[in-house]
Amino acid sequence: MDKQSVFNSIDIPDAMSTTLKVGLFGIGLEAYWSQFEGLKHRLEGYLQIVEQKISQYDVTIVNAGLVDNIDKSFEAGKLFRMQDVDLIFLYVSTYALSSTVLPVVQRTNVPVIILNLSPQASIDYKNFNQLTDRAAMTGEWLAHCSACPVPEIANVFNRIGIRFHQITGMLGEDPEAWNEVSEWLAAARVKHIMAYNRMGCMGHYYSGMLDIYTDLTQQYASFGGHIELLEVEELVTLRGNVTKQETEDRLQMFYQVFDVQSDCPIRELEMAAVTSVALDKLVAQHKLGSMAYYYKGTGNQENEEAIASIILGNSLLTARGIPVAGEYEIKNAQAMKIMDSFGAGGSFTEYYAMDYDDDVVLMGHDGPGHIAIAEGKTKVRPLKVYHGKVGKGVSVEMRVKNGPVTLLSVVEKKGGGLILLVAESESVAGPILEIGNTNSRYKFPIGARKFVHEWNQHGPAHHCAVGVGHISSKIQKLGALLNMEVIRVC
Repeated sequence: MDKQSVFNSIDIPDAMSTTLKVGLFGIGLEAYWSQFEGLKHRLEGYLQIVEQKISQYDVTIVNAGLVDNIDKSFEAGKLFRMQDVDLIFLYVSTYALSSTVLPVVQRTNVPVIILNLSPQASIDYKNFNQLTDRAAMTGEWLAHCSACPVPEIANVFNRIGIRFHQITGMLGEDPEAWNEVSEWLAAARVKHIMAYNRMGCMGHYYSGMLDIYTDLTQQYASFGGHIELLEVEELVTLRGNVTKQETEDRLQMFYQVFDVQSDCPIRELEMAAVTSVALDKLVAQHKLGSMAYYYKGTGNQENEEAIASIILGNSLLTARGIPVAGEYEIKNAQAMKIMDSFGAGGSFTEYYAMDYDDDVVLMGHDGPGHIAIAEGKTKVRPLKVYHGKVGKGVSVEMRVKNGPVTLLSVVEKKGGGLILLVAESESVAGPILEIGNTNSRYKFPIGARKFVHEWNQHGPAHHCAVGVGHISSKIQKLGALLNMEVIRVC
């Protein structure tokens, strides 16, 4: 059984629907139809092509058709509101009055992507100019003049305060334009996931880490979703109800998923198995899609044992799309969820050391890792002490897959509000610190020294999320949909 099959076998219901609902409409001018035979049918054909192409991205499309007068405009706006669309694609097929466009998007109040897509790369000027009927020539021109009304629409949207974005290109074979469509859809899907995500916060902040403290209401304001404050005692109670069979099954899963080192005490593994099963039940009970946790546990053996044995279970949760951030780093749990929702993973990380000889930054963290994006099989090692924390037990040692990666930090600004800080890098081979933590080597296009300087300059917390692939352009689009500033370091 492969790792993904093992993850999928864990019985945790989906915390939210990830189905993206997209509104689509084309625009035209009703007065043209009686003047230019076949024009309306032709433009409706273009709109059908747009729908077919967008439908390839696994979305639900609400197509309001060709809006060419005020009545249809109000009807389309009402339809999109009733269907609760997440995003609108406005396909500009020919000239249309801005007054017939505005009611659709004004009533819906969701982000709008203007598709300024010409039917062809260019007009066939020779054949066009050989047409003997001037009306036919005008009709042919109107079938190609999608760019004409875009300034008018943009002017009205700006003056009224409607957020919009543009894609300019061709209706047919245009990889650049349709990649933009794909990225906007990916960003909208992540926005939707975050809006319905339920984050569990268990325990309390690591005392003294002032950078990670955050305003929970600001998290609601920026991302939506729900934050459930959890007590460690709830996990302890669930641990007490785990059966021997459940424990044995989870131990077997550990040996399938991890490279468990021979010096790991069976007692520590059994405690980790019990906690892992209990965590799954906690997540299912509260329908969690992410979690942040930390608890000292001193003075209470049951609490201490629960927290000390939590790493393997949290690593399994993270690997199956329920990212878990240690040290109660709520902002970073959000960053990890964003990265994972883009399909990039999203592992908890911080600076470990600088390597000026190889011009790399070593980054990792103790506690859970995103083992689904690990290079090779993740090792489980025994630790006699959790540095800076209470307890001992087993922990994971992994490095992120070699290749392109993206770093993301959710940064709380002076005076309130959040920004997204992003950088692209490469995870490269080489020696790491084999200390039972996640740990990778990252090479940045601007060099290790400049990256660290520039990243720090924006005042992030010392944690961030790392995922595979270069996805900064998608994150920038997510920021645009969330009306959130995005800063790219490299």
